[in-house]
Amino acid sequence: MAQNPVSKKSDSVKIARDSIKKAEFLKNLGNGFLPTNFFDLDLRYLIKFNQYEGFRTGLGGTTNKSFSDRYRVNGYLVYGFKDTRFKYSIGGGFRVNESTNTWINLSYTDDLKETGSSTFLTDKRFFTFFEPRLLNIDLFHRHITKSIGVQHKISNHLLSETQFSASKINPTYNYSFVLDNESFNTFDLSTAKFSLQWSPFSKFELKEDQIVVTRDGYPKFTLQFTQGFKSVFGSDFNFSKLDFRTIQQFTHSNESKTNITLVAGIAGGETPLTHLYHAYPNNITKETILQRFSVAGLNSFETMYFNEFFSDKFSTLQLKHFFRPFKITERFKPQLVLISRYALGDMKSINRHQGITFNRLNHLYSESGFEINRLLLGFGLSFAYRYGAYHLPNFEDNIAFKFTFNISL
Repeated sequence: MAQNPVSKKSDSVKIARDSIKKAEFLKNLGNGFLPTNFFDLDLRYLIKFNQYEGFRTGLGGTTNKSFSDRYRVNGYLVYGFKDTRFKYSIGGGFRVNESTNTWINLSYTDDLKETGSSTFLTDKRFFTFFEPRLLNIDLFHRHITKSIGVQHKISNHLLSETQFSASKINPTYNYSFVLDNESFNTFDLSTAKFSLQWSPFSKFELKEDQIVVTRDGYPKFTLQFTQGFKSVFGSDFNFSKLDFRTIQQFTHSNESKTNITLVAGIAGGETPLTHLYHAYPNNITKETILQRFSVAGLNSFETMYFNEFFSDKFSTLQLKHFFRPFKITERFKPQLVLISRYALGDMKSINRHQGITFNRLNHLYSESGFEINRLLLGFGLSFAYRYGAYHLPNFEDNIAFKFTFNISL
């Protein structure tokens, strides 16, 4: 007996709807969210580990479109078992223009941040099972930050975000910032940030009333300016920072690809160490190669020791060539990656920073090596060698041998 055409159509519509729901669920999961009816749980906060907090675990999340497509509430609460402290953030936002995806966001955060780290406001979210470099970090400062910001899409190719914040900074390590014969162990900062992300060669399409990226084009450019204001909401220092990043990727006909990443930053004025730059170090200060065996980062200097260098101006260049995966079997396809990294920087007023010892990066730092990824369940191996101006007298101190884990949801 022939099936009713109406029934066939109904089944097709149901299958299409189920497929869309499944795709949306996987997209959210890939972005690090576990969706529920009105609230998406943030998987980033479930469990982490670093040298200061030990294991860090908690819950976080944000409301979704089922709750409201004009308002959102987000936050997290975590606990560090080694420092025995809770950290948290609570925030929210409201949309003022749908066509330009303009939101005004507010937040209150009491948490830790790695000293010398620098992030861009416009960076899109990228989720991995764990953040490899985080495992080895031990230099954090506590910050209590109140902020208000505006995110705005100037065009599909150009995104912007502006943020004003007031923070109380308390380093968790022995540090004093000396300025005009006055020593600061803790300090207040009021800053304004303006960030732009330009992707001129990406392609976009309108699908189901949403603009989606259909081709990730290169190069991409990100620029961010930060200004610190003295005496605004009790702020202690005047300073300014300019950060820049560009990413270029070449895809070759033999399924290999080459990735080039250039990052640069410069800070001027009365900038404490907490807001200066390291060069993404990822090597533990221990005697032997095996004692330093840990997990390699995605974009870090594997032979550079933590807290070895700090700079008020720096630039890094990273070259990666991904060979076509070796097809051993259908499931076993390891991939060889050749890597070279270079860093250059300097520190103008190094005597301002007391209580912590570090070196200037005023000569070219060089390391090269390789990764063999996807050897077993997403795990691989990494080898890097440090050479040039900062080559160390003890041969094995220049070697970093680690495992990799690059799988993302």
